[in-house]
Amino acid sequence: MARHIGIVACSAEGAALCYRTISLYGAERMGRHAHPQVSLHCYPLSEYMDHIYRNDWRGVGEMMLASARKLAEMGADFLICPDNTLHIGWRWVARETPKPWLHIAEVVAREARARGYRRLAITGTKYTMEGPVYAEKLAEYGIEALIPNEGERAEIDRIIFEELVYGKTEVAALAYFQRVIAHLQSEGADAVVLGCTEIPLLINPANSPLPPLDSTRLLAHAAVEKALEAETAA
Repeated sequence: MARHIGIVACSAEGAALCYRTISLYGAERMGRHAHPQVSLHCYPLSEYMDHIYRNDWRGVGEMMLASARKLAEMGADFLICPDNTLHIGWRWVARETPKPWLHIAEVVAREARARGYRRLAITGTKYTMEGPVYAEKLAEYGIEALIPNEGERAEIDRIIFEELVYGKTEVAALAYFQRVIAHLQSEGADAVVLGCTEIPLLINPANSPLPPLDSTRLLAHAAVEKALEAETAA
């Protein structure tokens, strides 16, 4: 049987897109109406933000671990978190996790290397753009990370938290993202990481100035493939 996927969720929109992608891609890989078992646990985004606003990444990691333990009790064989920002708390998760994980930035880095990209533009919350998650993980793969300037980072962060997490996709927001991505392209980026799991609601391969690396869907696809490793081994 395919392995049971546990989703440590944060925002509703990002988690919903991840779950939906697992279901659709699962049917492609496993047959009509099929996909691996999936369980999801989600604390309110507000509770995570209480820690994030205080720069308390240990608290973020402890919340992720609490979800992980619940999912392990529900039978999950491995875990994923479709939220890039929460991975800043990863070191506290890794110490005590009850189950193995797929790390979202690791999945993106592997895909970038497979496609031959060398300089990636990073979009996401200000915490993701300014933080260590992508800078460190991409460096392990010999890939450079480029981030928007300070003003651009502030506006992208605002769009995410005031619009995208509520499922709002405004024309003005799309145009702004396109300008920022084009700016990073002019600085030498050869692809753009959609490093917030809600950004794919706005940016896609048809409207992006750079080839997008959709962290949400890449993670979901990787989870399905990992789930199917058990069937392949059998």
